[in-house]
Amino acid sequence: MRTRVVRLSTPSTVATLAATRFLARLVELQKERDEVHACLTGGSTADLVYEKFAELAAEAPLDLSRLHLWWGDERFVPATDPDRNSLQALSRLGRTLSVQTAKIHMMAAKEGRADPYEAAAEYAAELGDTCFDITLLGMGADGHVASIFPNHPSFEPTNKTVIGVTDSPKPPAERISLTLPTLSRSAEIWFMITGKAKAPLLARAFEGDATVPAGHPRGTEATYWFLDEAAATWLPPRFKCEL
Repeated sequence: MRTRVVRLSTPSTVATLAATRFLARLVELQKERDEVHACLTGGSTADLVYEKFAELAAEAPLDLSRLHLWWGDERFVPATDPDRNSLQALSRLGRTLSVQTAKIHMMAAKEGRADPYEAAAEYAAELGDTCFDITLLGMGADGHVASIFPNHPSFEPTNKTVIGVTDSPKPPAERISLTLPTLSRSAEIWFMITGKAKAPLLARAFEGDATVPAGHPRGTEATYWFLDEAAATWLPPRFKCEL
């Protein structure tokens, strides 16, 4: 399994490179197979990536009819709530791209569901045994990944592929999340992490600290870390590699 670290100066340069490489990799994968599955994440850095991706993809040979979009986690809120990760991503991608509805696999919104556990069961049924070609992930300053938080029931071992989360340390309290084993059945995992506040936990996650949720997901073929210099402060200088 390959591990690559790319350290760049600012969140903007991280987003630009990640978006450029993400687009190029998707186009490359579409030459190898009929359909490609990508799992998206939320957060400010990811939103910058989606904005840049939309700009670049408008002129790229990307076949959207063969691209499936999934999500690693979601806030259990109404469908029109601007806090939904999927809404934030699609509002940016949709500025220039027309992704087919049948290929967009959003987690269920709050309407018509009793709780996040019901929504998680729905998503698990839709997901089935799907393995992602690329999974994009961020990391919180506390080391959480997707909606799996340290010292919280969401971090407890489970044989489920998708879980409902309640009493989240970060609002909103109710969420839906892929589990760590589900995230790790991705061929490639791309972490995108920026900001000095994340530096201490990033160093621990990078070394595979078992007490840090972000220390667990790894791609079966490759794991990439796109970092700005602020987030990489605690990493040794040798961890710098150009893609």
